[in-house]
Amino acid sequence: MNEQKKNIKTAAASQQRIIYPGADRYLPTSVKEMKALGWDHVDVVIFSGDAYVDHPSFGAAVIGRTLQAAGYNVALVPQPNWQDDLRDFRKFGAPRLFFGVSAGAMDSMVNHYTAARRRRSDDAYTPGGRHGARPDYPTIVYSAILRDLFPDTPIIAGGIEASMRRLSHYDYWEDRLRPSLLADCKADLINYGMGEKSVIEIARRLEAGESVDSLRDLPQTVVRIPDADFRAGDDDIILHSFADCLRDKRLQAENFRHIEQQSNSMNGRVLWQRHDGGFWVKVNPMYPPMTTGEIDASFDLPYTRLPHPRYKDKRIPAYEMIRHSVNIHRGCFGGCSFCTISAHQGKFIASRSKESVLREAREVTRMPDFKGYLSDIGGPSANMYGLGGKDKSICAKCLKPSCLHPKVCPNLNTDHGPLLDLYHAIDSLPGIKKSFIGSGVRYDLSMHHTGDRRIDETNRTYNEELITRHVSGRLKVAPEHTSDTVLNLMRKPSFRLYHEFSRFFDRVNSRHGLRQQLIPYFISSHPGCREVDMAELAAETKELNLHLEQIQDFTPTPMTLSTEIYYTGYHPYTGERVFTAVSPEQKQAQRKYFFWYDRAYRPDLIRSLQRLRRPDLLQRLFPRQATYPYQKSKRN
Repeated sequence: MNEQKKNIKTAAASQQRIIYPGADRYLPTSVKEMKALGWDHVDVVIFSGDAYVDHPSFGAAVIGRTLQAAGYNVALVPQPNWQDDLRDFRKFGAPRLFFGVSAGAMDSMVNHYTAARRRRSDDAYTPGGRHGARPDYPTIVYSAILRDLFPDTPIIAGGIEASMRRLSHYDYWEDRLRPSLLADCKADLINYGMGEKSVIEIARRLEAGESVDSLRDLPQTVVRIPDADFRAGDDDIILHSFADCLRDKRLQAENFRHIEQQSNSMNGRVLWQRHDGGFWVKVNPMYPPMTTGEIDASFDLPYTRLPHPRYKDKRIPAYEMIRHSVNIHRGCFGGCSFCTISAHQGKFIASRSKESVLREAREVTRMPDFKGYLSDIGGPSANMYGLGGKDKSICAKCLKPSCLHPKVCPNLNTDHGPLLDLYHAIDSLPGIKKSFIGSGVRYDLSMHHTGDRRIDETNRTYNEELITRHVSGRLKVAPEHTSDTVLNLMRKPSFRLYHEFSRFFDRVNSRHGLRQQLIPYFISSHPGCREVDMAELAAETKELNLHLEQIQDFTPTPMTLSTEIYYTGYHPYTGERVFTAVSPEQKQAQRKYFFWYDRAYRPDLIRSLQRLRRPDLLQRLFPRQATYPYQKSKRN
């Protein structure tokens, strides 16, 4: 904790030393800034629930810079005030082409509320970390205001909130099934996923004189289609209607299987879902994965890599986390059941070129506050750079959401050699003392035995260099649980592999005279997890001498397999019923096992183990309190 506080103070101090470029280096956020650029109009105005950080890790900046590079005048309104006279929404007037609306880098409800549905007191994407700078469901709120003020101007919704809510979905915070976001918001269409390609096509077609109502066939968009215009293709998938899903949860589960499969398909099919009110929601398939040239072009745009000068001397926590980091790829083929990455970015990896990554790393070294330490060379999963199917024709037919579960796909190239080469090139740059890997690493990927001696040796070298050169005392990994049953539902490898990696970690530390820690991450109350599974997790982690720090209760978020199981009670792929802890009492009964070492929890845990009739676990956790044979309590 003291180390964390020290890092925060250091980061805050360095923030004050930033030399901001002039506002003319940014997308304009005011009419004054627009006029200073010599513009007499704007083509697109983007409203975002986040502060404006001109960095490739922030979606509004990426979309704005992409449109700018295509020749459009783009203005950005970050965190507009939706509660006053709405001057933030009026100030640029009606753009020539369209309004863009995004809740920000996170779903607003995840941003605002804890797993216990308590309001958070801070917001990492707001200056000063203060809360209250955005409403719940900003996509709905912003688009409603804009529609009232500018009824004839197209509104395009994007960002992860719109992306993950594009079809009927369970909302944990309201505890109900909600329809597609298009049923609740006044946007004309949703630009889902990584939106650079589709937003340019939208702008071009609107500029060519097409109406927004005619844009029904663009890849990676979601549109409303009136009943009278419904025309499904032979290969399209007709999902169960929203009304039917409300009536029968099993139908919602059946829908999800198609949604997930098509989200992870190289050649996806069109999805249709009827909604009340006489219309259909049509989801057009995703674009093919970005080429290296395309993703390079996005990251090579003229970002300042800094917050807008309007926030001078105000710390933005989310920016502090990534200010001295470099993202090297998009996409994730892990397919974890509780994660939204593949639904948003896809499972196919789009990797930047070595040259593009090095250009950005050099930019970081030129930042006035850079002290020689790159905080992260990463991505959604840090060690998937350059990986993918060996035979792309097999990938083109595959609908599996994970390339790693239940076992590593034999068609998957797992060679970490290009990633090692990239690390070496970065570390050779002048001004870089050390680079760290702060993103999550899939040790099941780097530990996988392919049978190819060269690749297996390369991957062992990767693991060793990761531990010896790119860890700042602590390496965080995510086994998530110890129960094979739960891990299978999570699409995670057996905990046995964590043991294997832990032994390797210890051997490397011993050989190099290091005293580093391996910090595992665990989740309680995940679908399939029962109280006894948490008791066994506690016993096993105690025997590993772990006092758990990286822990959380499962939080259902829209459009994940785990959330669908949580809401429906059924596994979408098997139709089987799955137990899930839903009530606060059930969740607390599981969560308390994380704290077996805290004496305050001991009496309750002992009673729990006696109720579960598990004297063996009582012996492992609290040997002094254990009694044999099992004796009924006086209560019985």
